[in-house]
Amino acid sequence: MRKLAQLLQQGEVSSTEIVQNYLDRIAQEEGRINAFITVDKEGALAEAAASDARRKQGEPLSPWDGIPIAVKDNICTLGVRTTCGSRMLENYVPPFDAAVVTLLKRAGLPILGKTNLDEFAMGSSTEYSAFKAVRNPHDESRVPGGSSGGSAAAVAVGEAPWALGTDTGGSIRQPAAFCGVVGLKPTYGRVSRYGLVALAPSLDQIGPIARNVGDAAVLFSLIAGPDSRDATSSSQASFRLQLEDEPFPKGLKIGVPEEYFGEGLSSEVRQAVENALSQLEALGAVLVPISLETNVYAIDTYLTIAAAEASSSLARYDGVRYGMRVEAHDTNTMFEKTRGRGFGSEVKRRIMLGTYVLSASHYEAYYEQAQRVRTLINQEVQRAFEEVDLVITPTTPTTAFRIGEKRNSLEMYLSDLYTAMANLTGIPALSMPCGLDSQGLPIGLQIMGSHFQENVVFQVAYWLENALKGGSLSNG
Repeated sequence: MRKLAQLLQQGEVSSTEIVQNYLDRIAQEEGRINAFITVDKEGALAEAAASDARRKQGEPLSPWDGIPIAVKDNICTLGVRTTCGSRMLENYVPPFDAAVVTLLKRAGLPILGKTNLDEFAMGSSTEYSAFKAVRNPHDESRVPGGSSGGSAAAVAVGEAPWALGTDTGGSIRQPAAFCGVVGLKPTYGRVSRYGLVALAPSLDQIGPIARNVGDAAVLFSLIAGPDSRDATSSSQASFRLQLEDEPFPKGLKIGVPEEYFGEGLSSEVRQAVENALSQLEALGAVLVPISLETNVYAIDTYLTIAAAEASSSLARYDGVRYGMRVEAHDTNTMFEKTRGRGFGSEVKRRIMLGTYVLSASHYEAYYEQAQRVRTLINQEVQRAFEEVDLVITPTTPTTAFRIGEKRNSLEMYLSDLYTAMANLTGIPALSMPCGLDSQGLPIGLQIMGSHFQENVVFQVAYWLENALKGGSLSNG
């Protein structure tokens, strides 16, 4: 990204040329990848022309002015439809921009379009989009991960230099791992959720997806910041980009939880992650065996809370205020038919589960108990970060699975086995590539830090990225 920015600054290339190049790439690849739901060709070129005019006057909005981006289709964009991958919102055009989109525009980034996702971000494979399944660029017979599969696939195949995704239980990190790119779930509250179509508000976060650690850090620096319109936004939200070509700090303590290296983990994933840990150890890190016993409860806790919050969040789609409406002779029938036709099977499944756990007769046994367990998980994670600086694990137990392979819902939910804990506790977590398996599929490594420690997460990821490449330090 720094090279593109330099070329723009020197006038060797225009934003219009860059945007057109990516639009041509989209036209070339979309027939096989399906990463986009909406491509805004006219809007992107108009924004590129405006960027070129600013640079001619010597008034770029930022060093990245004119470099385009893709945005996940559950983030509101003024005048460009936001479908959430659902028939319910197939023709919904927001009258406002999400906070992150406003920040992108203030930095001068043209928006190429809206990327595909599992319907309302409920899924781990991007097979549950109401429009089309996304395919993994490394092997079209396999999934790209989900729910931000469109964003990850678009970046991996070169349809966009970087993209925004959202992460509720692993939906940035798991696709990043499957597609061989870098993705960050920020600290809860560090990026405004204003304009993000809610799935589970206490878990949802918007974050960057890019081809390397340096680019992900730049994008994160553009979108992080406090926002009075988001009640959960933190005053500590601003982020200053700091990636240094300095010696690795000797004695940095990295926690390696035994629970993430047990049954169910692919031997090839284990070997790649252990090799990366050895690289960090050679740089001067101290590997500290730790235990995160409560992770065994993370998936059940996450699914209970996420389903409950989704049931509440999706109650607004009633055929009255916006979105799809199926006419009927009375209100109740209209409501029933609209939701029956507008929602897909996975969304209906989670709404029913959420409504069940919130019912008066089951609230204490399920939802309230899940909140208690969430507290225990959070306490254990906080204790871990009193002993270590970072925690490193595999991002996923396996590499990308085949399309249609996990038709059983429970098997699909287990794709978030290693990622849900970060959402439940609100800590930052980054996935980065650390190798390929015997079939040439990317393997992802996850770096988790304490709250608001994205700078440490990015810095160690940057050092590791360079160590794995075996090259000299540079930041993109």
